[in-house]
Amino acid sequence: MIKYCLSAAMLALGLAGCSAEQQDLRADGLVYCAEGAPEHFNPQRVTSGTTIDIISQQLYDRLLDIDAASGELRPALAKGWQSSADGLVYEFDLRHDVQWHQTDYFQPSRVLNAEDVVFTFNRIMDPEHPFHFIGGGIYPYFQSVDWASLVKQVSAPEPYRVRFELSRPDSSFLSNLATDFAAILSAEYAAQLLAANAPQLLDSQPIGSGPFIFREYQKDVLVRFYQHPHYWRGPAAMQQLVFDIVPNNARRMAKLLTHECDVIAYPRLAELALVTERPDVKVQESTSMNVGFWAFNTQRPPFNQVKVRQALALAINQRAILQAVYFNQATAARSVLPPTSWAFNQQLATPEYNPQAAKALLAEAGLASGFNMTIWAMPVQRLYNPNALKMAELIQADLAQIGVNATIVSYEWNTFRRKLTEGEHDSVLIGWAADNADPDNFFRPLLSCAALESGSNRAQWCDPVFDRILNQALLTDDQLQRRSFYLAAQQYLQTEMPLVALAHSQRIQAINSQIEGVTINPYGGIALFSARRVQP
Repeated sequence: MIKYCLSAAMLALGLAGCSAEQQDLRADGLVYCAEGAPEHFNPQRVTSGTTIDIISQQLYDRLLDIDAASGELRPALAKGWQSSADGLVYEFDLRHDVQWHQTDYFQPSRVLNAEDVVFTFNRIMDPEHPFHFIGGGIYPYFQSVDWASLVKQVSAPEPYRVRFELSRPDSSFLSNLATDFAAILSAEYAAQLLAANAPQLLDSQPIGSGPFIFREYQKDVLVRFYQHPHYWRGPAAMQQLVFDIVPNNARRMAKLLTHECDVIAYPRLAELALVTERPDVKVQESTSMNVGFWAFNTQRPPFNQVKVRQALALAINQRAILQAVYFNQATAARSVLPPTSWAFNQQLATPEYNPQAAKALLAEAGLASGFNMTIWAMPVQRLYNPNALKMAELIQADLAQIGVNATIVSYEWNTFRRKLTEGEHDSVLIGWAADNADPDNFFRPLLSCAALESGSNRAQWCDPVFDRILNQALLTDDQLQRRSFYLAAQQYLQTEMPLVALAHSQRIQAINSQIEGVTINPYGGIALFSARRVQP
C-alpha cells in the first residue's frame, strides 16, 4: 500500500515534502467537502443522501441509468432489455466487459455476469439468503416499495442475461432499478468472505464496478478512493478522490476559499454573496426534484388526530420560512411532489397561515389549552433543508402563538437517523430528494405502510386507503390513468396531513473554478467520474 507523507488537513493531494509521484496527485486529485460521514458502504442499506452522495455513483454501477436532462432511462450494466406483453417478465442483456475492482483484499477472477445480479437482488428479497441479515436485514428503499412481494424470482437463463419475474405489473419497476440504491455487488467477493467467515466486510470493505476503488475510511474524518483503471466507460480523469467530512457549514466554506476543498455541496445561501464575485470559485444552481417537510409521528398522541395535524399546519408561516431559511431560493410546496412532475396536482390549495383557525381546531380536538411536543431538527445541511435548526426555531415561535410548547431536539447525524427509525420523535424536519423521475418515488418510500416497516416513513403513518391508491397507479403504464391516481393521492394527503410539505429547494453547489465536469443531477446523488482539473 502507498505510504502518505501528507497532512490530514490537505488530504493527501501532494504538497511540499512528498515524492514526485505524490505531488502529481495535485493535478489529478479532487477533494469533496461532505457534510456528514457514511453509515457504511452499501447503498442498498440506506436512504441517507449523505451516504449515497459519497458511495453510490463512485463505487458502483446499476443495470440502468437516468438521463439527467430528460429523466429517461438509459443502458448501463444492462446494454438492453425487453419485457413481456403482460408486464410480468423483464429480461436484461448484460455487458461482457465490466471489470470488478481489484484491491489488496480482493482479486476478481472474472468479469461481472448474471450471477452477480442474481446475488444482489436475492440478498435483498430472500430471508434465507446467507447475506440477508448481515447488517440487520434492513433494505429501506426496496422494502418501502414492497420489492420482496413484487419480484417472484430473479434468475440467470444465460451467463449474461438476467430475468426478473414479477407477481404483478409495476410501472415503476424499471425506474427503481436505476436508483442509487440498486447497486450491483460481486457474488464472487461475497463467496470469498463467506468462506473466510467474514460476511460483514461486504458492506465495510466494498467491491464494486464503478469508476473509483475504495482505499480507506478514517471514521468521521475522510473517505479515500482511487481511480478504477479498467472501468468499462474508461478511466476517470482523477487519479484520487477524497471526501473530507466537515459537518460545520462555515468550515466547509472556509476550506473551499483556501482551496483545501474543490467542491462543497449545499453552501449556506447567506454565504453565497462571499463567493459569487471570486474568480477562483464558481457557483452552480439547478432546479431539483426534492421536498423539505415537517412530519408528525402519527403513532403518538395527539398527532394521531387529524385535526391536531391540520392545526399545526395552519399555525406555521411558510412564507417566513422560505425567506429566513431558503433566502427565497425555493418554491413553496403544496405537495410532496414537486410542481415539475407530470403528476403534480395543480388544483391543490395554497398553504394557509391562520393561527386563529389552528386554535379552533385544537379546541375541537380537546386541546384548547395546548400541549407539549418536540421538533427534531437535522444536524446537517441538506439540499431540501439548508438550516433545519433555524427552521425549528421559527416553527417553535409560531406554535407558541397557539399555546403549543415545542422543544427542539438534535443529535449527531447517524444517531439522529437511528432514533428516527426507532420512532422516538414527536415531529421531525427532514425531506427527500428524487432518485428517479417516476412520481411513485415521492410517495411509497415516504408514506406507504411498507415504508413504515422499513423505517423510512418518518410520519409513522400507515393508511390502507392511501396504499390502495398508489397500488392502482402502478398497475398501468398509461400516464393519464396513472396521473389520475396521483392527483387523488395528493388530495388525500392534504386532508389527512401526516406531514406538511414546506419547500422545493434549488440545488446549489460551489466549485473551485479549476474543476470541470462536475454537474448537478436532479435525479440522484453526486457523480464525480467526469471531474477533471484544468490548470490556470
